Amino acid sequence: MPSRLFAIVAATDTTQVTVTTDTMQEAAAADVVWLGRAPTSVQVVKSPPNVPNGFGVVNMIDNPLTLGPDLSSKSIGKAQGFYALASQEEIALLMAMNFVFTQGKYNGSTITILGRNSVLNKVREMPVIGGSGLFRFATGYAQARTHMFDLKTGDATVEYSVYVKHY
Repeated sequence: MPSRLFAIVAATDTTQVTVTTDTMQEAAAADVVWLGRAPTSVQVVKSPPNVPNGFGVVNMIDNPLTLGPDLSSKSIGKAQGFYALASQEEIALLMAMNFVFTQGKYNGSTITILGRNSVLNKVREMPVIGGSGLFRFATGYAQARTHMFDLKTGDATVEYSVYVKHY
């Protein structure tokens, strides 16, 4: 049976992640949800004037990973990295994100995702480019699906299904 974990994100990002790992002897899965209001996603670069679609904006993220969707849930790590608006023609992000585990079986391990996220598409796929600890030599992919987006606040709920092979 898959384990469940959640990430609490404070700011304009809400994300749900499902992680499935495949090793020679075991398989695991996790659901990660980002929710919240305190700023754990902050804009560090603004878009230049007269540039379409916010091209050039960069946000840093440092979101807690927890075992449940509530802010009071047990923390087991962080979702850290950045995303940048990388297209002048559409709303598309360059995502660079690490899932950093600090508790439990995966303590000290990371999973790294780097790729293009065309946020208006129903399903977006990004590569898993590596990891550390128990996810050393990780390869795979993540599929992102938007569940909710609030145009007024910028809040969004996105599910990531992450499939990882590692040694």
